Amino acid sequence: MDYSDDDGMVETESGEESLLGDNEVDSDYEFTDQDMDSALTSKRSQVSYLVLKEEDIRKHQRTDIEQISMVLSISQVESIVLLLHYQWNVSKVEDEWFTDEEKVRELVGILKEPIADLSDRKVNIECGICFDSYPHKEVATVSCGHPYCNACWSGYIATSINDGPGCLTLKCPEPSCSAVACQDMIDKVITDKEVKEKYYRHFVRSYVEASAKKIKWCPSPGCEYAIDFESGSGSEHYDVSCLCSYEFCWNCGEDAHRPVDCETVSKWISKNTDESENTNWILANTKPCPKCKRQIEKNMGCNHMRCSICKCSFCWNCLLPYSDHKSCNKFEGDDETDIYERKRAKNAINRYMHYYERWTSNQSSRVIAMADLKKLQSVQLECLSVRQGATESQLQFTVEAWRQIIECRRVLKWTYAYGYYLPEQEQTKKQFFEYLQGEAEAGLERLHHCAEEELKHFVFKTQDSSKNFGDFRRKLTGLTEATKTYFENLVKALENGLADVSLNESSEPKTKSKPATKRRKLK
Repeated sequence: MDYSDDDGMVETESGEESLLGDNEVDSDYEFTDQDMDSALTSKRSQVSYLVLKEEDIRKHQRTDIEQISMVLSISQVESIVLLLHYQWNVSKVEDEWFTDEEKVRELVGILKEPIADLSDRKVNIECGICFDSYPHKEVATVSCGHPYCNACWSGYIATSINDGPGCLTLKCPEPSCSAVACQDMIDKVITDKEVKEKYYRHFVRSYVEASAKKIKWCPSPGCEYAIDFESGSGSEHYDVSCLCSYEFCWNCGEDAHRPVDCETVSKWISKNTDESENTNWILANTKPCPKCKRQIEKNMGCNHMRCSICKCSFCWNCLLPYSDHKSCNKFEGDDETDIYERKRAKNAINRYMHYYERWTSNQSSRVIAMADLKKLQSVQLECLSVRQGATESQLQFTVEAWRQIIECRRVLKWTYAYGYYLPEQEQTKKQFFEYLQGEAEAGLERLHHCAEEELKHFVFKTQDSSKNFGDFRRKLTGLTEATKTYFENLVKALENGLADVSLNESSEPKTKSKPATKRRKLK
């Protein structure tokens, strides 16, 4: 689900109205006819990327190979060598070739004339690796003409393939020779199907990795799809959804994080793994031994402390030696700098934990929601269809509700990272952000509760479902649309840098106004 101003409208399937009952929607949820009409439509934004399967990548490769072969009047295997060398840059290949063909041939290893001539050898030929003699049909050469038996070629190439993508530009075994082993050599001498498949995987991946500014692999483990991102499409959003259902940011490779920018995400993730938070905890919850200065945590009730390192005994409250300690109840004042540092550290860690806990909580809720959606689609939808006498397509409003919940949990999760880095001194922006975030979160909780709890009554038939299902459908559809509106407002505001606050402050510096946002009456 994307948020865009240029969305197109998609009509719902006929027959959906048959699910609506004659009863009015619950009085706690006030939706107009216009709301219901808009709730029965979905929006699609212009897609600025394509998901490429392996066959799509091979098709792109074939197109480039055929073009180079035709324009330069060379074989396709030679075209492959050139494209691999120039990182699949067709225009670069053509420019370099027509500038100095001989130089390019020598550079990439496509020789016009062989170095070793075998035409005068009528009997057996000696292999340059094993030094055994073989008939012509059991010996193979590349453009240089250096002869090696098929068995030695096979072992040499297979080892290179297993070593990695360097096999794509493999040179002749002769140490002083620069001639390249073309793809026809691999097809000729490699008979092991698994090894050959590995070579062609390297070959396919070379196209994507050479086009890193435009095409990237999906980072989901085990996924073999690539994303072709149209960076010139005018879109500033990098979140993409792969066919494997994994959503990620094309720009930084992290999980999809719109509306938060990549820089904020990078700082937040680094902070979550940074040792600085451990330092803050130590400063806020421990005290230094007065003798050896090692940090000590109090884990028992008594204030008589004994350092496990230097064996020093001291009072936890005042840090004075316990040997002549009497009482420390009288206030004498502590080092103001030390008090300030400890208070500051404690406040910092409490603030961080506030945002971090909510960030992880929403991620956890999102994962559970994804599992619930999978369960709904695989089991519950069919059961609901039978019990309500409706087709599964007419029950898609439940699926849309869960998809909206999953997307909103993702957005809400990242707004807590955004809020953490919002400057404390910008109080007006902070209040506006927290207002929008609070409205969106409250709406999401209502939707999530409705989809999670109330749907169970109709799936497991715990109440008179035939009487109330129409009301439930209107309620869930309306909540889905209302929640979407809340999050659209939140996303647009954050992507604009909360610019509405600055505009309001400049135009009405003395007037306090409530943040403007689309709202529905939802109790």
